[in-house]
Amino acid sequence: MKYIYLVFIFSISCNTNSNKEFLPQVGDILFQDLDSSPLCEAIETVTPGFNGGNFSHIGIVTEVGNNNCINSDYLFEHHIRVTEAIPNFVTTSRLDSFLNQSLDNNAQPKVIVGRLKKEYSHLIQDAILFLKNKIGFEYDDEFLFNNNKYYCSELIYEAFAKDSIFELAPMTFIDPKTNKTMEVWEDYYLTKKMEIPEGQIGINPGLMSLSKKIEIIHIYGQPHKFKN
Repeated sequence: MKYIYLVFIFSISCNTNSNKEFLPQVGDILFQDLDSSPLCEAIETVTPGFNGGNFSHIGIVTEVGNNNCINSDYLFEHHIRVTEAIPNFVTTSRLDSFLNQSLDNNAQPKVIVGRLKKEYSHLIQDAILFLKNKIGFEYDDEFLFNNNKYYCSELIYEAFAKDSIFELAPMTFIDPKTNKTMEVWEDYYLTKKMEIPEGQIGINPGLMSLSKKIEIIHIYGQPHKFKN
């Protein structure tokens, strides 16, 4: 009886998560409504995502560490790592740092979580190896494919490219309300001294969130225009 009691106490101490908390798995994809710049808003304008939500950034969980008998706060802060392409390079971040980049009116992360459907889960291991080999690669601030640089959605698309988890589409920089190229993109590419790559093949977080090969399994907070 004493042994059973001690086991019960041990189990309680190891399981400190409340119902509100969610522990991602390796391979989970984080779609974020990031309010970091006018470019983020421009990206969201042209491609609404899952449930109409605005998503301008994306990362993927590549490490969860040892979550045996460890309280959730410590686990969140130290063990879960997200790989993402950000200016100026591909890097890994702590989960809490990623989530807190953009919060809704209730101070909740404007992030939803996608997970590959079961029949595709065997692809995750190779994708993670690909991503880890890209740490330190230059950020693709031109948003072009095949230049040995990566923007956020391009990085994760490439990790699963051979298995067609996500689909490419022609990029557009035109405001659907005015049918004209958005001024923010005209100014941006002017500084790059290059033509706007209108119509060239690309990818973005909103489009990726609509993939039929993933399931949205968790909603942290309320992305802009997201319909529950």
